[in-house]
Amino acid sequence: MTASAIEDLLRELTPQVLGALVRRYGRFEGCEDAVQEAVLAATVQWPADGVPANPRGWLATVASRRLIDQVRSDSARRDREEQVFAAEVMPEEVPDTDDTLVLLFLCCHPTLTAASQTALTLRAVGGLTTAEIARAFLVPEATLAARISRAKQRIKAAGSSFELPEGAEREERLRVVLHVLYLIFNEGYTASSGEDLDRVDLATEAIRLTRMVHAQLPTDGEVAGLLALMLLTHSRREARTTASGDLVPLDEQDRARWDDDLIAEGLELAKSSLGGPELGPYQLQAAIAATHAVATDATDTDWKQIHALYLILERIAPNPMVTLNRAVALAELEGPEAGLAVLAALDADERMAKHHRLLSVRAHLLEMAGDADGAYENYRNAAKATASMAEQRYLESRAKKLRASQPD
Repeated sequence: MTASAIEDLLRELTPQVLGALVRRYGRFEGCEDAVQEAVLAATVQWPADGVPANPRGWLATVASRRLIDQVRSDSARRDREEQVFAAEVMPEEVPDTDDTLVLLFLCCHPTLTAASQTALTLRAVGGLTTAEIARAFLVPEATLAARISRAKQRIKAAGSSFELPEGAEREERLRVVLHVLYLIFNEGYTASSGEDLDRVDLATEAIRLTRMVHAQLPTDGEVAGLLALMLLTHSRREARTTASGDLVPLDEQDRARWDDDLIAEGLELAKSSLGGPELGPYQLQAAIAATHAVATDATDTDWKQIHALYLILERIAPNPMVTLNRAVALAELEGPEAGLAVLAALDADERMAKHHRLLSVRAHLLEMAGDADGAYENYRNAAKATASMAEQRYLESRAKKLRASQPD
């Protein structure tokens, strides 16, 4: 088995083994550390010795022994607890039950911040190391490790049981899980900082985890909608940058480079997600992405349908980014002045007033309206407001083109 295949296998097995240990022993923090140690041991031993016949059982046994070692090294006041753990060693044959969804719910505990939920999900369920997550989010490893440690302590303090919640609480917690996966994908698709436009490893990991949730909740429309949205959006990845890594906007992309397989799967999921009695924000966003996906080129885009979908989305899930995107769609339908009027309402929103996306959209609409000076100023301000070097280069290039086109 290749190194890449071993890595994929470990990421698939990590949440299953962790779930088995937590269900048996409790102690989420100790179990999570033990599983990570077992995974590290596997990355060293399996390429050299071969993958064991029962890789899941191998990981569970090694992790269980690591956990027992941790307990034995604790202070004398925990002697009784040590005896309980020492007497119970994880068997080679691990039950076939998959607790990945339970684990996701635990990692997305409502007492945690969104940043902590994301980091803990990537580590415990995604199988990424602390160093890998820190590199992905461009923070020091020590900072990320402290964040994960605090998250586990908060879960312990909350006294959470390792069970799926029921009824309304389950629905509420599922929405949190989907939001965390959405945040991971967005950071992967358009990185908030750094040299590169995207971080493919994060985007693909978000898709993998969402597939897992969809496999366990195949009839949930919002789960299917989120997966569809990710697939349809990710299908454009190859066309989003030039060979040198510069950003290519949607209307200038070579659609022949879009991934047809991802589009086909995404369209089918988007269609099936709309069959339920209610519509959620991910289903609507998937429908918008599907409308872009079926257009043969930018001029063929059904902006009337997109604008209508944004109106519904704005009503059921109000968000300044939704309003921002609706302004773009309205400008395509009724002209840039109509879009600019919508943007004006966002200036009073503290979350958006100096956001680079608001500045860049305003620049684009001002350019469409023929206001070169206003567009130039907003492109420059947008470039200064983003930490993404790829976006900076694109926005500065738009400003330079405008300046070069102006008469002396």
